[in-house]
Amino acid sequence: MPTEVVATPRAEQQIDGLSRKQSRVFTDFLNHLAADGCRALAYRLSGPTPLDHMCVRHLSGALRVVAAFEAPQRAWILLVGPHDDHDEVLNVYAELYRLLDIDPLETAGRSKPPCCEEADELPPILGTTLTEILDRAARMRRTRRPRAQ
Repeated sequence: MPTEVVATPRAEQQIDGLSRKQSRVFTDFLNHLAADGCRALAYRLSGPTPLDHMCVRHLSGALRVVAAFEAPQRAWILLVGPHDDHDEVLNVYAELYRLLDIDPLETAGRSKPPCCEEADELPPILGTTLTEILDRAARMRRTRRPRAQ
């Protein structure tokens, strides 16, 4: 069954900033996600809920995409950006922690379980918790807009 894919305003902003090559890779990923759902994502993150319901895909080089499922056939692209531990502003994981309003967990481990549940091939569903995250993402996006002069 096809998956509807929606991007947060922040993710759209990040997608707009991709290079031509990155944009092609991202488009291929979107097509894969729409056709195959959670199987298009590599793994879930470690940590407490909702972090453990976030799925990641490495796109090209350090470029990552973070997605979450509202329902089995509805995925949200939350963030698209580089994994760069030396840049706390642009690092996609640092931004995810800010979005979720949590501190990075040193003890979270890196088990990287598959995004899909192995038994039934369904994604981890956040449901209404995702609504709160999307509201926070919208507020964060508004604070990033340049001020008119």
